[in-house]
Amino acid sequence: MARKEVRPIIKLRSTAGTGYTYVTRKNRRNDPDRVVLRKDDPVVRRHVDFREER
Repeated sequence: MARKEVRPIIKLRSTAGTGYTYVTRKNRRNDPDRVVLRKDDPVVRRHVDFREER
């Protein structure tokens, strides 16, 4: 049974197509939509957008 958490764990997948992911938490009250963060992708060795994956 899934808990209704305020801060669920989410996966952030690279938009560069490398398959690299980060795991983090987000606050549902502040960010109800899918999160997009600009982070470093070590496979392509540059900063790219990482989108929330469900």
